[in-house]
Amino acid sequence: MRILPWLLLLLSSSFAPALAQDVQLLGLKVSPALGRSGVSDNQMPAFLEAVNMRGDAENNLRMTGNASARRQDSVLKANIIDYNKKAGIMDAQVNARLIRDGNIVTGPSITYNIEDGTATVDQPNFWLESGGAGVGSWADVYNRNQMSLTDVTYSGCPCPQPSWYLQSDKLDLDFQENEGVARNAVLYFKEVPILASPYLTFPLKKERKSGFLLPTFGSTTNTGIDYTQPYYFNLAPNYDMTMQLRAMSKHGLQLGDEFRYMGESYSGLMAGTYLPNDIKTGTDRWLYTAQHGQRFGNGFFAGYNVSGVSDDNYFKDFSSIAVNQAMISYLPRQVGGGWANEYWTTGVQVMTFQTISPPGSLVAPQYNKVPEYTFNGQRFDFGGFDVQSQNTLTSFQMPEDKRFALGPNGSLRWKPDGQRALSYNSIAYPIVRPGWYVTPKVAMTLAQYQTDWYGLDRYYGYGQDSNTRALPIMSVDSGMTFDRQTTFFGKDALQTFEPRAYYLRVPYQDQSQLPVYDTTLADLNFSQIFQENIFAGYDRISNANQTTVALTTRWLDADSGFERLSLSLAQQYYFEDQYVTLPYQRARTDTRSVYLLGGNAALTDTTNTAATFQYNPYTNQWDRAQVVARWRPQRLAMMSLSYRYQINPPPTAIYQTPGQNQISAAFQWPLTNRWYSVGRVDYSFNRVDAPSIIDPTVIVAMPKVTQAILGLEYKGDCCWSGRVVFQRYVVSADQTNTGVFFQLELGGLGALGQNPMGLLGKSIPDYQNINPPIPSVSKFERYE
Repeated sequence: MRILPWLLLLLSSSFAPALAQDVQLLGLKVSPALGRSGVSDNQMPAFLEAVNMRGDAENNLRMTGNASARRQDSVLKANIIDYNKKAGIMDAQVNARLIRDGNIVTGPSITYNIEDGTATVDQPNFWLESGGAGVGSWADVYNRNQMSLTDVTYSGCPCPQPSWYLQSDKLDLDFQENEGVARNAVLYFKEVPILASPYLTFPLKKERKSGFLLPTFGSTTNTGIDYTQPYYFNLAPNYDMTMQLRAMSKHGLQLGDEFRYMGESYSGLMAGTYLPNDIKTGTDRWLYTAQHGQRFGNGFFAGYNVSGVSDDNYFKDFSSIAVNQAMISYLPRQVGGGWANEYWTTGVQVMTFQTISPPGSLVAPQYNKVPEYTFNGQRFDFGGFDVQSQNTLTSFQMPEDKRFALGPNGSLRWKPDGQRALSYNSIAYPIVRPGWYVTPKVAMTLAQYQTDWYGLDRYYGYGQDSNTRALPIMSVDSGMTFDRQTTFFGKDALQTFEPRAYYLRVPYQDQSQLPVYDTTLADLNFSQIFQENIFAGYDRISNANQTTVALTTRWLDADSGFERLSLSLAQQYYFEDQYVTLPYQRARTDTRSVYLLGGNAALTDTTNTAATFQYNPYTNQWDRAQVVARWRPQRLAMMSLSYRYQINPPPTAIYQTPGQNQISAAFQWPLTNRWYSVGRVDYSFNRVDAPSIIDPTVIVAMPKVTQAILGLEYKGDCCWSGRVVFQRYVVSADQTNTGVFFQLELGGLGALGQNPMGLLGKSIPDYQNINPPIPSVSKFERYE
């Protein structure tokens, strides 16, 4: 039978499966503790109860006055029950009621075969274990798992007057197959018919089921009118597939597919999209991704993670509705395997990248690792010692079209290929006692490079074909903890005082002839300031003769131990200048670092704040700051405010992250007892000028509002809500993407329209749905 297009809007949530919520893992079994005994239906005893019982010689029994027939699998109640023991037929009259497996059916009369479980019900009212309920003119119960109802009004909303309901000529329910089939169904919302369907299937429980999923539709700047219709295939308990058809007015018709699988020793997915003859570009455009992880036993494992797109503008043009994917810069293509046990890990991998660099953007390419071998080992508390060994052998290769890059001031940078062997071995002896600890540590890092400069080493006068490096590292980490009884805003508290000192010594070795493959300047923070290297990576090991001192104090609730306030301060002191740098990096000559300050406070049960600062004593200015404050006075009410600042690095500091000066505000707030508002705004105070993609001679400024979300939500009187959400975010220096999404959510049925819940959940901290999910009813809750 052909399904009308508007029927697709109907199939969601209780009419479509939730993906992978109830995947049964192989090897696990359901406990039979609450199940029925192994007694067959015809041998199961029945217990009869009534005010009066009267029988005859023809095996007829009449029960009157609160009559009931009770078996392990069902209960039948009525004012009058006539029971023919020979035929196994029970005729229940006046206020008849049948309870079985959490499902309840009532009516003026019920004819029930206690032997095979069949029944007929006149003018039934029914309540299902899944939460659905309704009325009909007639019901046929074929067995314990199947029943059919005629002239049915059905709703998944457990309210005396549900906000929505379905009217159907016939409704077939199959509890074993988890399927309901409605014929000639009409969906009513607030007594107004909004959708109709000649044939409709939906799941009876919150389990997976093949069928159409909720379609998504909306409108965005880059895609135009955007409609996506997915279809879900519940192939097996451990694998499934979702296919989708996406129509975009500015691009055309796109096909998509996702296949997921999982076993006892493996899991993975395969997905992709394909759009032939894009309206905008006139080319075929596509995306693919595949992931797999496998355990072979005895410690062996393997896997892959590969993905790719047809062009650099793919994510900018085809960002998923309500998700900003335009900032994706790299797609990995990785395959490898190895072996591991409690102490050792060894493996080999090949890893390449597709660089996503749309016109007008500058994205530095990454080196491919073709291949990389690793051999690592560790043993803790080995006679009191902690021993570690990390060893890698990597062949780096830069794509030929990306070997040249512009450096500072227009200089040409060359990215050579080569091989690198690294070995880092350390031994530490932690001495931990109540209230204090000392951890001395020594390490040796070894490196050997074979570099192919393609003759440019002689042209530029730097670089050697072969280089080695051997550096010893010595450090001592120590700390103490003091505490005292005190009060915090009038409440009993425990205050701690935690000083920490860390000394690091690394001798200087000239490394200017070594290439830079995967190393950059590490971000300075409370964690990095206690590390052995200021660089993230091993192409440069900075010389060091320095001490880091830090102090932390905390106020803990005396009864619960909850941390009400913590304050931290740290700084490094240098006893020699820095001599090892990355290309174009200016060496440090200061005798001390910036001050690191941080704090967290939960001054009340509804207010939380956190802040970190970096203060430069030489320039007398703040180099970095981050402050976050959040207030949640009640459910569905939250306000969050954050500020991030980072000083702009000099133009030659290519290894430092760009400056930042941004404020973000987010909220979820009730306007009335029905209306709620949600929103978020990210506002950048930095003004970044860049050439226009359309006309490079025109200079444009990046919009100051980098992201804006604003929505209104309405909570209906029972089982429904509506929302409209507006979103705008920056795609490039002179381009933004704007979208508007609508949704009508019907509790127990699903949602019609684009689903913005993923967007709100990711963008609004601690966002809560104004309509909590309707809980399932256990079969044991309705036992009578």
